[in-house]
Amino acid sequence: MFAATLTNLLGPRFRIVLRKPIIENIAFKLHYKATCTLFLTAVILVCMRDYFGETIKCMADNGVPTPIIEKYCFFMATFTIVRHYNESLLQGGFLPHPGVGPMMESDETLHHTYYQWVPFVLFVQSIAFYMPHYIWKQKEGGRIKALVDGLQYASLALIKEDMKVGNMDLPSEETLSKRINIILRDIRLRLRITRTWSVWLVAMEVTNLVHVMFEIWIINEFLNGNFISLGPKILNMSEWGNIADPLETVFPKVTKCIFHKYGPSGSIQQHDALCVMALNIIHEKIYAVLWFWLLFLFIVSVIAVIWRIMSFFLYRRSPRFNMIMFQRATDAKFDPMNVIHIINGCQFADWLFLYYLAKNMQGAVFKELFNRLANELAKKEVAGYEDPIEKKGAAPELSNIVNYDDETLPLQAKS
Repeated sequence: MFAATLTNLLGPRFRIVLRKPIIENIAFKLHYKATCTLFLTAVILVCMRDYFGETIKCMADNGVPTPIIEKYCFFMATFTIVRHYNESLLQGGFLPHPGVGPMMESDETLHHTYYQWVPFVLFVQSIAFYMPHYIWKQKEGGRIKALVDGLQYASLALIKEDMKVGNMDLPSEETLSKRINIILRDIRLRLRITRTWSVWLVAMEVTNLVHVMFEIWIINEFLNGNFISLGPKILNMSEWGNIADPLETVFPKVTKCIFHKYGPSGSIQQHDALCVMALNIIHEKIYAVLWFWLLFLFIVSVIAVIWRIMSFFLYRRSPRFNMIMFQRATDAKFDPMNVIHIINGCQFADWLFLYYLAKNMQGAVFKELFNRLANELAKKEVAGYEDPIEKKGAAPELSNIVNYDDETLPLQAKS
């Protein structure tokens, strides 16, 4: 009767959107969500040739068919001449385009070959930014989700029997207590066996920092050492009024190409071609955005790693730090003595796992778990206390697994 009434009252109107378990911080999400999406968007833009023009269009004399020289220049790369990036000559009309003009044997040239590989490199980089998250998910194994699953509506646990209201499974007080005991047993088992969950999380956070530095180096090598200085060139606004803008040497719009072939008598003939690089208009915007984004991502990643190091040193030394962290995660208030018992009984890996449990549980439920765990750890500090779980034959069992070193699996409730 009560269930039917509650269903009629809440069913049509009451909806709770279940969020995915939180198993990483914001910096981690920026790597595999925002950055991966940014690189994939860049790949799509580069491949939209119908909107921005062909990759390369070349103009040469009648000695070589246009399609042949265009394919040759695309495969073999084009170049520009350094001394022809002279703003005075460009302003005076002595040069048609930046980097293009008569060539002498002593001239220094800049060869441009990157444009052939831009979409492939961007796609591989997008996958690379997702890989730390993929590895972490495999190692995490859905542990957090398995532990907190079924506790989404714990605040409504005011009844004596489990029931279903619409699409919600409302746990009873007894079920809620059993679920908390399962999580408690799981945490206590972790205190004695392994801390690989937190170790893998921290390892992947450090990997993200190293990886973003590696990607910056890769792009710099890909653009012939011009990516590191790209941002300062963009920010040098005084040069943007020139014909040869700051990005022209890296992403030229017009380039030269030389094609050699045999003449009728067997002598080698040289054909000079002028090539328009339409997609460089897109390339320069893409890499300009990537420069600022990767700088931001690097700073955020450094801060995240520094914060993790600070947490490692503060969690033992500052009860107030622990109070602030757990209250921030759950909006619940904790007894200072319970916090001290948790600190004394946990290593950093245990503390970190407990913190992520707090971020995924309702405040009242986690507070109950926290207090029970603190009481258990306080008892262990008393001389002569014997833990019933540690008795022979009373060890908790993992779901269908007897290998206690596998930390990705939750505990099962005893039947």
